[in-house]
Amino acid sequence: MDVSGVVEFLAELPNLDRNVGDAARIDLLRNLEEVKAACAGVQARVTADLDASIRASRAERDVPVSQRGRGIANQVALARRDSPFRGGRHLGMATALVHEMPCTLALLERGVLSEWRATILVRETACLTREDRTALDHLLCADPATLDGLGDQAVCARVRAAAAEVDAEAMVRRARKAVSDRRVTSRPAPDTMAYVSDLLPVAQGVAVHATLARDADSILAAGDDRTRSQIMADLLVSRVTGAPHTATAPPITVNLVISDRALLGGGSEPAHVQGYGPIPAALARHWISEAVQATADPDTGDEARVTLRRLYANPGSGALTATESQARCFPAGLARMIDLRDRTCRTPWCDAPIRHHDHIQPREFDGPTTAHNGAGLCAACNYAKQGAGWHSTPRQQPRGQHKIEIYTPTGHRYQSTAPPLPKPLLLREVQTTSNVERILIDFLHTA
Repeated sequence: MDVSGVVEFLAELPNLDRNVGDAARIDLLRNLEEVKAACAGVQARVTADLDASIRASRAERDVPVSQRGRGIANQVALARRDSPFRGGRHLGMATALVHEMPCTLALLERGVLSEWRATILVRETACLTREDRTALDHLLCADPATLDGLGDQAVCARVRAAAAEVDAEAMVRRARKAVSDRRVTSRPAPDTMAYVSDLLPVAQGVAVHATLARDADSILAAGDDRTRSQIMADLLVSRVTGAPHTATAPPITVNLVISDRALLGGGSEPAHVQGYGPIPAALARHWISEAVQATADPDTGDEARVTLRRLYANPGSGALTATESQARCFPAGLARMIDLRDRTCRTPWCDAPIRHHDHIQPREFDGPTTAHNGAGLCAACNYAKQGAGWHSTPRQQPRGQHKIEIYTPTGHRYQSTAPPLPKPLLLREVQTTSNVERILIDFLHTA
């Protein structure tokens, strides 16, 4: 089957006859699951072929070995409409399956093994040598019955046990190295909440949780109305920020972008919290109201402070007004404006935090240091963009949102569009009906 055959198959799949009995539907579900797994196996082979081809081409052009793989994972991510981080995982898994784990790949292509369980096999054997990994692959996957009926956790345990038997020292080295990967991360959660995760050595992780649980039980026994989970969460915030258990405004900066229409006119357009995402306008107004009241009342003793910085947006498109600088590096104000405009990395399907402020048209080719020629990128995407064959161009949008055209070494083109800012309020729509709104109007006139 060639590429056109795959396209025809995808076109016909939605027309599948569903007027069948329940037993046939069960068989169909199993068959479709096997098709998904088989497609993942073929994707792995194609990805490995792409990697080998690009590296061979760069070797012929005497590209340094350390740079021959630059940007390949990003191309894979764009093709799969995925983030560059996941693109790197796809590439690493593909090369491991094709070159080191042929039995696992065979089960994946036959639909016997799901893509996730194949990922577990690759992940848990990453610390082994190529020879040991291939031997373990044959041990576990040469016979399909070996892992048949096992759940994800059971497969993981089986692989770890087998890897420990093959090379116990490698497993110990892996555990020691994992300590250096400890970190704290955050990501958005539903209903304007957020997950804050700590990756710690097991002893420290258990100790943190046990301490919070012990102290929460003591507070709960004293008659507190909160649940045990709520108390543990409040204790964590208190001990990290130094604020009281019930504090609502720890002494940090939170960048909240909200239109004057939503702030003063009762509009419903969502606000945007930098590093989190959209939140309901009513909740943003509540936050601002509490902070403004605390700031206006010197007797509260609260350390809350409100600083308003005006961002000018096009009333029709929400596009952010640009500013210009002659500096090679983006000044703090311009960089902050790019952060607020782009919110996350501008590479399509990458929602990583912005780490670099990049010249879309490079400075060595006379690219100006302007908001129009600037883009917020994560570190990985910025480094990939420096690879041979990558090119990007800002598009002139006099009244529209900022756009970037991205071209990959294979000639594929992708477009990135900055999210719109909240629409501004027309002056005739301003109505002040409360003390808080009057205070905000004063801030807007004096900021």
